[in-house]
Order: sequence, then C-alpha cells, then structure tokens
Amino acid sequence: MSLRPWLTATRCLQRQLVFPRNAFRTTYTAPNSSLESTIESPDDWHLMQENRARFKLLFDLFNQHGSTQTRKNTFQPHHTLSRPLAPSQATLSALVAAGAHFGHTASLMNPNFLPYAYGTRAGLTIIDLEQTLPLLRRAANLARAVAQRKGTIIFVGTRPDLQDTIQRASERLGAQGYHIGERWLPGTLTNRNQLFQEESQEYRLTPDLVILLNPLANMNAIRECAIQHVPTVGIIDSNADPRIVMYPIPANDDSPRTAQIIAGMLSVAGKEGVMAREEGQKSHQNQAHRILIRQALNGEGNV
Repeated sequence: MSLRPWLTATRCLQRQLVFPRNAFRTTYTAPNSSLESTIESPDDWHLMQENRARFKLLFDLFNQHGSTQTRKNTFQPHHTLSRPLAPSQATLSALVAAGAHFGHTASLMNPNFLPYAYGTRAGLTIIDLEQTLPLLRRAANLARAVAQRKGTIIFVGTRPDLQDTIQRASERLGAQGYHIGERWLPGTLTNRNQLFQEESQEYRLTPDLVILLNPLANMNAIRECAIQHVPTVGIIDSNADPRIVMYPIPANDDSPRTAQIIAGMLSVAGKEGVMAREEGQKSHQNQAHRILIRQALNGEGNV
C-alpha cells in the first residue's frame, strides 16, 4: 500500500517532462530587425510564426509594385561578349559606355579622319559617334546580306585580348563564320594555290567579307583583300586613314569592349541573315509541297 503513491507521483512527473528553464533555447531574428529573440515558451513560438506570416504578406503585397529588374534583364559588363546587342538595339549610350569615342592624341590624328572627329579634349581626339552609329548599321546590313546569300565571313583580330571576341563572333555564324586570331599569313589570298595546293582546288578559299578589329596591324590582309576584290569592314581610330577599308567604322580600336560591341553586332546581323535564308528555304519547300498536293487532288500529278 505504501508503494502506490510513489508510483503515481513518478508517472505524473514523466508525463509533465519538467526540464530546467535554460535546457532548450531557440533563437531567431524577427523580420526587419537585427535583434535576436529567444524562444522559451509556446507563446514565443506562435509569436515568431505570426511575425513571419505578417512579413510574407507585406512582401507579397509590395512586390507587385516594386522594380522588375534582375541580373538577367539588366546590363552587365560581360554581356557585350556573351549577349551582344542586335543592330536595331544599338544606341549612342552603349558606344559611349564602351569608350568608343576616345581617340588618340590630337598630334597623331590622320588628316583624312577629320570628318569623323568631334573635337579634342585634354589632348585626346573625340570621335563623333553620331557618324559611327549609322556606319555601324550599314556594315551590319552588309554582313546580314552576305550571310543570307550563303557567303563566308572572316573575323580578324590579332591581339591577345581579341581572341574570345572573334571566336564567339564566328561561332554565331556556324559554318559560314571563320576567325584569324594569331597572324595573317602573307599570301593567304593572293598565293593560296601554293599555300593550300589540294585544298584550293576542292574548296572555295576566297571569303565574301573580312571584318578587321585592328586593321593597322593587318595591312597585309587589307592589301590582299583589295587585290582579290573582297569587301572589308574595319574599326578605324583617329590615327588611321578611313580609306584603307571599304566600310570604315570610326571608333576606338584599342578598347576590348568596343571591339566586343562591334563584332557582336556584326555577328548577330550575320546570324539573322542565316536564319532568314533557312526560313526562306523552308517556305519554298512548303510551297512546292502544297503545289504537289494540289496537283494530286486535281488529278494532274502523282504524290
């Protein structure tokens, strides 16, 4: 009889699970607060859940009226290389941000470059980008037309900082794009039968368009293109003669970002030409297929 009260008390203690006050403590940071609160009772836990639910409700409410700009839809410095602008999206602000308006010192300016110069500041020639933009769009129209007629385009940039630029630009054109990044071998066009021998008979080695990102370092390529009547597009700085290429683009040829923007726009234009040709071929095939079906239905032909 004396053991029963002791067993009853033991069972009650096991059910209550009474622990010291500081045995279990959970801390959390309340929304919009830098102070940590301690959860010591079920009321504290419910208060934390209410604060979180209230904060989520306010966040969802004001998120509808906030900015929609993210890292994906805003400009990043690497976008000129990985996601270039289309020719229709080219703006003066994009060229200014890339530093395309900076020329060489005024003492080095070529006299024939004077029509493309805006003025001088701090001893540097400032290039008139209001003339650069239409010339860039003209070159983009040329690249689009050449690619649409299944022509080959070569990107030439022999500086180390231009390697990725010309490689990615040529990859956008697929089988119609090529690039030269190390050195233009003299006689590539004028002496191709001796250099390539068998390949010169099996393949067509004369390009339809050559785009030069640093033309002054590739004068051999410009001379050979002129002899073979190959149109050339080049970035012309204030120390160069715009007449050395057929389609000059006045801009800073020492800036990698300027080269990325110009080469990217021209490659995107060429890609648009390739896609337009493929869509035209598909439409012709569909039209021919419809004609055959119509003849079969009228009894004039066989499917």
